[in-house]
Amino acid sequence: MRTWVLDDTDPLDKGGLQGYVVDANGKPAGGLQVRLRGTVRRLTTDERGYFAFRDLPSGEYVVEASGIGVQPQTQTVSVRRAETATLTLTVQEDVQQLAEVSIVAAKGLRERETLPDVGATAIYAGKKTDVINLDALDANLVTNNSRQVFSKTPGVMVWENDGSGMQVGVSVRGLSPNRSWEFNVRQNGVDISSDPFGYPEAYYNPPMEAVERIELVRGGASLQYGPQFGGLLNYELKGPATDKPIRFETQQSVGTYGLFSTYNRVSGTVGRWQYNAYAHYRRADGWRDNSRYSIFNGYAALSYAVTNRLKLGLEVSRLYNESQQPGGLTDVQFAQNARQSSRSRNWLSTPWTVPTFTAEYAFSDKTRLTATVHGLVSERNSIGFTQAITTPDNLTAAGSGQPRQIDRDTYRNWGSELRLLSRYRLFGQEHTLATGLKYFNGHTQRQQQGRGDTGTEFNLNLQADAFPRDLSLRVTNVAAFAENLFRLSPRWTMTPGLRIETLSNAIDGRLSLSASNVPGLVSQQSTRRFVLAGIGTEYKFSETIALYANASQAYRPVLFSDLTPAAVTDFVVDPTLRDARGYSFDLGLRGRVRNYLNFDVNYFRVNYNDRIGTLSLLNEAGRVYQLRTNIGRSVSQGVEAYVEFDPLLAILGQSRVSRAGFGHVSLFSSLGFTDARYRDFRVATVSNGQASETNLRDKYVENAPTFIGRFGLNYTRKTFTFTALMNRVGRAYSDANNTETPSANAQTGVIPAYRVFDVSASLTLWKRYTLRTGVNNLTDERYFTRRAGGYPGPGILPADGRTGYVSVGLRL
Repeated sequence: MRTWVLDDTDPLDKGGLQGYVVDANGKPAGGLQVRLRGTVRRLTTDERGYFAFRDLPSGEYVVEASGIGVQPQTQTVSVRRAETATLTLTVQEDVQQLAEVSIVAAKGLRERETLPDVGATAIYAGKKTDVINLDALDANLVTNNSRQVFSKTPGVMVWENDGSGMQVGVSVRGLSPNRSWEFNVRQNGVDISSDPFGYPEAYYNPPMEAVERIELVRGGASLQYGPQFGGLLNYELKGPATDKPIRFETQQSVGTYGLFSTYNRVSGTVGRWQYNAYAHYRRADGWRDNSRYSIFNGYAALSYAVTNRLKLGLEVSRLYNESQQPGGLTDVQFAQNARQSSRSRNWLSTPWTVPTFTAEYAFSDKTRLTATVHGLVSERNSIGFTQAITTPDNLTAAGSGQPRQIDRDTYRNWGSELRLLSRYRLFGQEHTLATGLKYFNGHTQRQQQGRGDTGTEFNLNLQADAFPRDLSLRVTNVAAFAENLFRLSPRWTMTPGLRIETLSNAIDGRLSLSASNVPGLVSQQSTRRFVLAGIGTEYKFSETIALYANASQAYRPVLFSDLTPAAVTDFVVDPTLRDARGYSFDLGLRGRVRNYLNFDVNYFRVNYNDRIGTLSLLNEAGRVYQLRTNIGRSVSQGVEAYVEFDPLLAILGQSRVSRAGFGHVSLFSSLGFTDARYRDFRVATVSNGQASETNLRDKYVENAPTFIGRFGLNYTRKTFTFTALMNRVGRAYSDANNTETPSANAQTGVIPAYRVFDVSASLTLWKRYTLRTGVNNLTDERYFTRRAGGYPGPGILPADGRTGYVSVGLRL
């Protein structure tokens, strides 16, 4: 039957649609999505299974109900003027396939999913994908504990040097975890890093209590989301309540070392309007000395369905924070007392504002257009004593010390993205085309090496007329992409794709001031155009088991730091400096066996060409100079494996487990085996007037442990959950030389293997009240994941010891 929907040309020609969704036993099915096909209108059923659409133009609609563990059900209904149509939809349990994501229906296996073959704006078939559902996860979301959040995502390396949780540093496949900069980091599909192509560090991430799910697409995301080697890391915030006009949610938490956190959210749907807002504040004294912090996060969103086909939205995210940075430690200091700190005057603040305008238009149920215009008004500010940890910060009796250094970045970025996804039929199969256009304009004003005061508190009071280094850094990026999912058969898909990039960098300003205040000026520009290609395929042996493979080109553009000469004499940037380019490859098998086993095992290979570094050379006059150029290539390869098993369901079956009331037990392992080595890495040095060059071929890539394993147990009975997690990470090196004996300043050396235990539990009472508690680093291990060469170190940055929290929540 042909479906047609009128637009709102006559405001009086409207009606309504309401109804109930029930299961096979006639019981209410709450929390399911009900949508009107071919429109932007969608709601969620309440606890009674009830839903209601208002202000619908007269016409005929196809209503679809879908959700976790049920088969999608549809029904056609006519809406007449000034009348409200009523219907009831009955859904059936489905442990095979969901409308949105593949998942096992057992409660214990719901924390981790994979993205569907085709999403709202992108194609994921053939790619290595992970979805982390935070509502179903037992983890310390209060402080954004990343090793728990990514516990079921194999191969994720986490830098654990920021106990505040303000900045999440994660990576995969031997790449750098530094503020997640190898990923294209997004929130609700919008870029949130300081500058994805010039300075891609993510100084902001939303509070995990506000996040509904985290989507991670590894290297195969390079065509649709940006060409980074790591892929996509997207935080999807909790959406507005669609089953009532107002819903209130609050979570109040306290913990060790002065931890206090309050999270409050209000949202709802009123006719065609939807709204959503939260306020979050957290503070603590910190596990280490001199590590106190305070954070405020705010978010507000408002959307309006202008017609059944067009929906407009506006949202704003705001962060303000101040955190004391305890600095690094030497190896001797770490062994003596990992909690100590000799830096009491170092501070960091990263105020962040992200405004976004969105538009969604449904041409039909097969074709949908989305558009976003987004901005970034943000800063990165630090003040502190940043010399090597072996240099003491001598304080007077009054607490003052040597002058501190001030560094400031100001970001003013804006961009837009247009995406079209269309399904069409050809040769008896349905295929999907995803296309998009992206424009980005970024400006960073970088002021560094400023003379600060001699005090102890956070301030940015410059004690001189100007910053010695003052640079204007600009990036312009225009990109277009297209991927097409071809269904070669009902089981087999093939997805080729292309991405065309134009990228320009420009630097102008002052690098330094001489003793006579004569500026050292710099002016550099670079423009390049190139094409990236990729292809993916997936074959489904059954509805629940699939083989997938993907190969995609990727690149790391020349960053601001690469184009900027250091503030020393005779520093040269190679005029032929090239972007780092390479490719990522995946081959894997994923699926589930009935409702008791979930697995995803894959082989990967990442080829990283033209890595950038600095060589010490001699010029024709015999003088030493530094040359920044492309010096090497690395290859990372290995296996990522996730397996989760519910022994009670496997032995007894669903019906016997339900009758006995045992609850659900699941055991899981999340493993990453990575061999990341340099295939070619030139090192040139000058000693006693003689230049020599060696090659670090076969050395391990820094910060890339060969083994990352997380092993856990989940137990769920009715509304009670308990999770125990062991995190085991192998040894790594902090430098490409693979230095075994630590340097005196602790910036180079081995990062030893470590093992950490976490436990968490939650209880929901009367569907409104939630109690959560947990202990992180249960055995109080002393370990570290990072040796920093600069801020926020330098030196060893210890991970937190034993900490705990208790949280009470209410939902109305």
